[in-house]
Amino acid sequence: QVQLVESGGGSVQAGGSLRLSCVVSGYSSSRGSMAWFRQAPGKERAGISCISPFQNTNYADSVKGRFTISVDNAKNTLYLQMNSLKPEDTAMYYCAAASTIWCGLDPSGYNFWGQGTQVTVSS
Repeated sequence: QVQLVESGGGSVQAGGSLRLSCVVSGYSSSRGSMAWFRQAPGKERAGISCISPFQNTNYADSVKGRFTISVDNAKNTLYLQMNSLKPEDTAMYYCAAASTIWCGLDPSGYNFWGQGTQVTVSS
């Protein structure tokens, strides 16, 4: 059974940083791509970043240059380093895993999801 558990969310002032973690069990990061998504109240879930088993990465324009995705295969953990946070980054953040190597930002491409961790950025 695949399980993804996010942590690291919290409240921070604009300009601050947070690092999200997603511990994965029952799934190997070498099997498929992994990604981070976020969903703000009243909005659709949106892709932020993905990383393939070959370490190829993809970022949404809104976070390029500010967020960095990485994976520690030894720890079965996916990370999202978030710097220069803005109030518009406030959302529930989810990690996801795919059964393919496709690295995209469409939620439909991912089979497994965590429960989410809340990030709140105040101005």
